[in-house]
Amino acid sequence: MIALGLILLIIGWLLGISILWTIGIILLVIGAVLWILGSVGHAVGGRRHYW
Repeated sequence: MIALGLILLIIGWLLGISILWTIGIILLVIGAVLWILGSVGHAVGGRRHYW
């Protein structure tokens, strides 16, 4: 999710498409939150580790 967010963020910035920029930021934030939750040991979506 973090990689997809980063790709959309870069494409949105290069092409000047603001909706891709916004979706990219949202996916980066969600991916980071899931990664942090998985790292500290909370079950995310029924899985013990996100990565």
